[in-house]
Amino acid sequence: MYIGLDLGTSSLKAILIGTDQRILAEHAVPLTVSRPRDGWSEQDPNQWFAALDTAMKALGAAYDLSAVRGIGLAGHMHGATLLDSGDNVLRPCILWNDTRAADEARALDSDPQFRELSGNIVFAGFTAPKVVWVKNNEPEHFSKLAKVLLPKDYLRLLLTGEHVAEMSDAAGTSWLDVAKRDWSDALLSACDLTRDQMPRLVEGSESSGTVKDILAQDWGLPKGVVVAGGGGDNAASAIGAGVVSKGDAFVSLGTSGVLFAASDAYQPDAVSAVHTFCHALPDTWHQMGVILAATDSLQWLSRLTGQSAADLTLDLGPLQAPSRTLFLPYLGGERTPHNNPSMRGQFLHLDQATDAREAARAVVEGVTFAFADCHDALRSTGTVIERALALGGGAKSDYWLSAIATTLNLPLMLPQAGDFGAALGAARLGMMAGCGAGIEIAALPPIEKTIQPQSALSNAFQDTHARYRAAYSALKDL
Repeated sequence: MYIGLDLGTSSLKAILIGTDQRILAEHAVPLTVSRPRDGWSEQDPNQWFAALDTAMKALGAAYDLSAVRGIGLAGHMHGATLLDSGDNVLRPCILWNDTRAADEARALDSDPQFRELSGNIVFAGFTAPKVVWVKNNEPEHFSKLAKVLLPKDYLRLLLTGEHVAEMSDAAGTSWLDVAKRDWSDALLSACDLTRDQMPRLVEGSESSGTVKDILAQDWGLPKGVVVAGGGGDNAASAIGAGVVSKGDAFVSLGTSGVLFAASDAYQPDAVSAVHTFCHALPDTWHQMGVILAATDSLQWLSRLTGQSAADLTLDLGPLQAPSRTLFLPYLGGERTPHNNPSMRGQFLHLDQATDAREAARAVVEGVTFAFADCHDALRSTGTVIERALALGGGAKSDYWLSAIATTLNLPLMLPQAGDFGAALGAARLGMMAGCGAGIEIAALPPIEKTIQPQSALSNAFQDTHARYRAAYSALKDL
C-alpha cells in the first residue's frame, strides 16, 4: 500500500491506496492561515506536523498500515519556511499568496540572470523575494538562517530527518536553474545565500529518505518506508490526473486557478508571466498560467452576501451570454499575465437590478476571463492545448465549466467521482519510489462527461473578454 500526503493551504489531506490505486482510506485535517497585515499570509509550521500526526493515526484506525511501502508528499508551493542550525523554525512560514515582498521581487527581477536561469519572472509570491524581505526587515532572523525549506519539505524533515527538495517545487523559488535542474549559485549569491542553506535535490519519483523508526512504530508502519521526492501541488495534481506527457493539460478551479500543460521540452517565455517549471518526473517540464483567486473569489462573495458558494451557483441555469456587469477577480493581486501584486478586485456596471445571483454569475465569468488570459499567454509561447481535464471544487459547477469551455474554445473532460488531485499524485509518486513503478501508473482517470464549447455563445464571451481586458488596462494605475 502507499500513502499520499497533500499539505494544502486550508487542510492537510492523507489518502491510502492499494497497488490497484483504489483509495482504501482518507482523512483531512483543517489548517488555519494568519493575515496579520494587508497583503500578508502566514502559517505556523507546527500545525502541519500536528495535522500529519492526526491524519496518519486516522488512517491507521481505518486500515492496517503494516503493508505500506512508500509515501509521497505534495504541498502548496513558494512558502518560505526558515530554520536555524538546530532545525528550529525562526518565524511563521510566509505563504504563496503573500504579497509583502513586491519591492524585493521587482529588484530581483531587474537582474537579467533571474529570468535567464530560472525561466520565470520573479513574482512577489515566490520564495526568493520573501527571504530577501526577511533579510531587509527581520535581520535578526536572517542572521540565524541555516536552511530554507518549502512547506512539504519541512514535513519531510520531520518524517525522515533529511533536508531534501524536489524539482517541481524548487523551480518556484527563483533559485533553481530550471534547464539544468540544479540550484544556481549565482541566483543564491544575489540573495546573500549559499548552496549550503538549500536542501538536497531529488526527482519527484525518487526516494528522499525513509520514515523515522519512532514515527513508524507510533503510526503502525513497517520499518524503512520510503518517502518519495513528491511534487509541488500542481505538479502532483498533474500526476494524479495523468497529465504527464506533451499535449496533456488540466484546468484547476481551486482556491487559486491553474491552467497546466505538460511538456517534454524546456521552453520558457518569462515576459508572458507563464510559469515554466520542472515536472515531478525526470526530463519533463510543465507550463502554468496561474490566477490567485478562483473559487476564493466566490468564497469572498459568499462572505459578503451570507449565502454559501453552493447556493450562489445553484440556480444559474443553462449558460447564457454575459451581462454588462464585470468582475475582475484580483482580490490579492494577479500572476498571469499581469504580474501585478498591487491590483485589487473590481465590480463594474452594477445597477439596482443586480442581486446576489447576478453578482455570482459575474464572479464566475470574471474568473473564466482570467483563465482566458492564461490560455492566451500559454499560446503565445507556442503551447497548443486541444482539450483539458477539469479539476478542483469549482468543477462541480456545470455552468462554470461551460463558460470556460466556451471562452477558451476547449472541450473540458470531467473525471468520474473520485480523487484525482495532489494527494493521489503524491501516492503515485510514493509508488514509483517505493516499488520502482514507472510513468505508466500515472494514467488518465475515467471520464464521466465532456463539456463542449457552445459555439452560439462564443462571440458574446469573446466580446466580453475584450471588455474585461480593457477594464484592467483602464483601472490598473488608479
